[in-house]
Amino acid sequence: MIRFFKKLGPGLLFAGAAIGVSHLVQSTKAGAEFGFGLIWALLLCNFFKYPFFLFGTKYAHATGETLLDGYKRIGNYVLVIYLALSIVTIFTIQAAVTIVTAGLAIELFGMSSNITLWSGIIIIFCLLILIIGKYRLLDNLIKVIILILGISTLVAVFYANLNSNATVEIKQIMPSNFEGIIFLAAFMGWMPAPLDVSIWQSIWTKEKILLNKNMNYKTALFDFNIGYLTTVVLGICFIGLGAFVMYNSGESFSNNGGEFAGQLINLYTSTLGENMFLLIAIAAFTTMFSTTLTCLDASPRAMGKSMTLLGFEKFGSYTLWLILLSIGTFSIFVFLMSEMGSLVRVATILSFVTAPVYAILNYTLITSKYMPSNNRLSYGMKIYSILGIIFLTFFSIWYLTLI
Repeated sequence: MIRFFKKLGPGLLFAGAAIGVSHLVQSTKAGAEFGFGLIWALLLCNFFKYPFFLFGTKYAHATGETLLDGYKRIGNYVLVIYLALSIVTIFTIQAAVTIVTAGLAIELFGMSSNITLWSGIIIIFCLLILIIGKYRLLDNLIKVIILILGISTLVAVFYANLNSNATVEIKQIMPSNFEGIIFLAAFMGWMPAPLDVSIWQSIWTKEKILLNKNMNYKTALFDFNIGYLTTVVLGICFIGLGAFVMYNSGESFSNNGGEFAGQLINLYTSTLGENMFLLIAIAAFTTMFSTTLTCLDASPRAMGKSMTLLGFEKFGSYTLWLILLSIGTFSIFVFLMSEMGSLVRVATILSFVTAPVYAILNYTLITSKYMPSNNRLSYGMKIYSILGIIFLTFFSIWYLTLI
């Protein structure tokens, strides 16, 4: 078992980054509003996004480079565009996941109900983990976090099913009203994660290879597939939690991150019993803490790497970007809390419209002359990828017509 867990790493970091807002917030809301009726949407978007996340692992293992190195080979303009998009979104996304984590910490630990204070504590705690322990500690810690998250979530779903008197249908549905369609677009767009997370996956894979030089592609693929399958299974679990506890209850969730956290915990415990409080709180908190921690690690790595590749070595320090991201995130809590909804909306829209761009870039690299001939895609995988690009392009255009 110990040898099995030693093989894992980047795939679980991917799971830790992905299993956050898309799962705890969006999947739970999907279950609350539509029962199990949107399982098709979860499976569809995971299916079509799979190859483009996988290419992060495949490219890094085959070439020893990250996707960002590959983007530079295409042209510096690609890295400039990536940097511009990232500057707009990284602080907002980090603030969004941290505030939900802080809200859950208030419910779990108490002591203070000041969400800004708790956000600061969480950021500092994550900052210390990453500065002191670096990738090795993150690699080991995420295995424990995902194990706790998986077990607590599965047990919570089991008990929710036992204690639920609601009649939940498995019949799949397509939302018919405008609000439902907008929610469906958001649900699918961030499930399991925005496609630029594939860049993080390539960075973590390269770090893992540096730690374990004997890791072959078969092991790397196994690791990624375990992480990806975990996101799918837990996505269905959170839909189940929402369906068993809230479906047809007349209740609705707040769009405010802090209020949502308290509402989520209180609703579950009032429905399932106070004895379920600790289990639900641990499942929810570990979900968001893993996302907060992995996002805080990956964004600075990507920003620093991009700066270095563009020739700005002085601004290529991981530690520098880690501190900048921490300060910027906390500044949003202090000065821009009232604008959080608008900031998240901008970040969400950018994640939607850039998805096909990242898909095309990743596919271009994986089929380019820079890939060793023995690592090229099979004909079937090429067809699969092209269908994915068509799906993501259509989906982005559809979303833009709705907003």
